[in-house]
Amino acid sequence: VPIAAVGALVVAGRGSRTAAAAAGGVPLAVATATGFLAGGLGVPGPTALIVLAVTGVPTAVDVHRVIDGGEGVVGLGLPLLIAAGVIAGALVVEAWGVPAPDPWLDVSYVTEAPSRTPEEAGLYPAIVGSVIIIALVAVLSFVLGVGTSIFLEEYTAGSGLVGSLTRLLQVNIANLAAIPSVVYGLLGLGLFANLLGLGFGTAVTASLTLSLLILPITIISAQEAIRSVPDDLRRGSDAMGATRWQTTKNVVLPEAFPGILTGTILALGRAIGETAPLIMIGAATTVFSAPSSLFNRFSAMPMQIYAWAGFPQAEFRYGVVAAGVITLLIILIGMNGTAILLRNRAERGN
Repeated sequence: VPIAAVGALVVAGRGSRTAAAAAGGVPLAVATATGFLAGGLGVPGPTALIVLAVTGVPTAVDVHRVIDGGEGVVGLGLPLLIAAGVIAGALVVEAWGVPAPDPWLDVSYVTEAPSRTPEEAGLYPAIVGSVIIIALVAVLSFVLGVGTSIFLEEYTAGSGLVGSLTRLLQVNIANLAAIPSVVYGLLGLGLFANLLGLGFGTAVTASLTLSLLILPITIISAQEAIRSVPDDLRRGSDAMGATRWQTTKNVVLPEAFPGILTGTILALGRAIGETAPLIMIGAATTVFSAPSSLFNRFSAMPMQIYAWAGFPQAEFRYGVVAAGVITLLIILIGMNGTAILLRNRAERGN
């Protein structure tokens, strides 16, 4: 009820009454349907709530946008397809009498520590470790990647010796993007763990290593976004007497920001799923408590899933591992969806 009320109030201040009613009514409908489904099918309430929220809320939002935008019946194809697929799957399962499997992905799975028994195994320390790493990687890769792309595109000459060196550097950056991730793991082991003494298997070593891994991708995507800005905007700013930095800050970056942001988030999606670099720097496969410092030993979701896959019990290999993969996929899809939403919002703002 509080979530429904807050959602309705927020949407009412920005949109129409129909959108506010949908924002308030959908959570209530989802919660009500969850109770009936959980009791009738033997599915735990939290699991049913997650499934209904993931399928029902996007469908309701899409239906509202189609109706409000006047796209007609054709625009309702996506939500109708989703709803028909869910209903058809439920009818087939009911007709064939397939027993409902025991759920592995529930609240305790994402809030508890790993265990030797599959029924009590959790992913919480690995989730916290992945969040810490990705937060640091996002800051490092964004600052260094965008700064490098701005320098290469806006401040280096296109001809002469400097232009030749710039083109050579860009070719090397493109080649670095194709190097296997295990090589970056060896580089992180030698540079950050041994030479700089940041520790084996620590969060800061992992963050720096993964930042090197996605830095070429971030630079290339940011360069493409900056190149897409029309030169007429730059010349108009120069004609107004703006300096090069003022033109870059006030004209180029706002126009290129959606593409820069999208490329950065998609690069982070690669970093969060990497395992080879973490193995090379000595990251732990299993920890039983979340790291309290950047210099503590940590584990990440790919490492924990990799460790569970080697357990002899079949429940680990086919239940716990599958739940971990689904959790990682949900996070990746969420990151990609966030990139799309932020890009669209930035484009509308421009």
